[in-house]
Amino acid sequence: MTFPVVGMVGGGQLARMTHEAGIPLGIRFKLLSDTPQDSAAQVVGDVVVGDYRDLDTLREFARGCDVITFDHEHVPTEHLRTLEADGIPVRPGPDALVHAQDKGVMRAKLEAIGVPCPRHRIVSDPQDVAAFAAELERGGHEVPSGEGGGGRRAGGFPVVLKTVRGGYDGKGVWVVDSVEEAAEPFRAGVPVLAEEKVDFVRELAANVVRSPHGQAVAYPVVESRQVNGVCDTVIAPAPGLDETLALQAEQLALTIAKELGVVGHLAVELFQTRDGRILVNELAMRPHNSGHWSMDGAITSQFANHVRAVLDLPLGDPRPREKWTVMVNVLGGDYPDMYSAYLHCMARDPQLKIHMYGKDVKPGRKVGHVNTYGDDLDDVLERARHAAGYLRGTITE
Repeated sequence: MTFPVVGMVGGGQLARMTHEAGIPLGIRFKLLSDTPQDSAAQVVGDVVVGDYRDLDTLREFARGCDVITFDHEHVPTEHLRTLEADGIPVRPGPDALVHAQDKGVMRAKLEAIGVPCPRHRIVSDPQDVAAFAAELERGGHEVPSGEGGGGRRAGGFPVVLKTVRGGYDGKGVWVVDSVEEAAEPFRAGVPVLAEEKVDFVRELAANVVRSPHGQAVAYPVVESRQVNGVCDTVIAPAPGLDETLALQAEQLALTIAKELGVVGHLAVELFQTRDGRILVNELAMRPHNSGHWSMDGAITSQFANHVRAVLDLPLGDPRPREKWTVMVNVLGGDYPDMYSAYLHCMARDPQLKIHMYGKDVKPGRKVGHVNTYGDDLDDVLERARHAAGYLRGTITE
């Protein structure tokens, strides 16, 4: 029997964990990595080191692959169209992936299919930002002071500015309070998207997986807590979320996946507003940080279902195994020897699941995550936070 070869573009931790999910299925992986030291390159047997932005490199890499998928959205869209013309299945395909690559294209498409989003507009310079802010003010949408809000001031500020391509983990995003502060985003020389600063209660994420023949599954909607623009904690399912709103979020994600033709995993990042709505913030067409809890907390993880989807295999059950699962990211700090902390963490919590990415420890860098689960949310949260803090060195007892 010949098992298929999945070509994974990108050598980060998402590729590493996707490869791990394919091992029990006998799926072979071929990796296009920036360096031999990348997270996935340390564990995948067939590694090609090269530049994903170079078409010849991509075409050569694709030889012998049954399907191409990604651990990031940065491969040039026109290169993916060439691979498809060569007869190589690309999943998600370029017509879908462009909506995760370009925030301007994403907003236009979501608006066209009736998906609720923050008010937005492509802007050309700081004066255009000021004009957009004035439009917000005239629209009569008052942003009360409070968590996630930060009252709207004269002229319609603050406004969120995003470069339409290339941003992640808070990079390429600015919150500006005046026209004078709006100059920085335009220095990158790429189009800039202006959005209203949403008055939100919390951030949610709806994760779904869709296969080429149209089968789709939805994971429970989760709460995602950010620190300095980087995901810190994910709680599955989102505590206290009204069932009607949760079903609305799941259906919204499934609709987006269908309308955009997504194949594989789709993460829809959402704002839960203070007035009881949900608005789409971002899209990611790959396994996502908000789904890492599923490695230990769901019957079938996001990574296993992504592998199944890109190979057009029947999808697995996404239901949770436990009442609560909490993921906390392990960030690098001033304590590089994380392995020596394992003894304490494992002895303190035998149920703890540690996932490390093989990365050098640098302050603020995602180097791993921990998952905990159980019936008592406060206990599950405390265990996850303690383990992540001890591994980082911010907790010492």
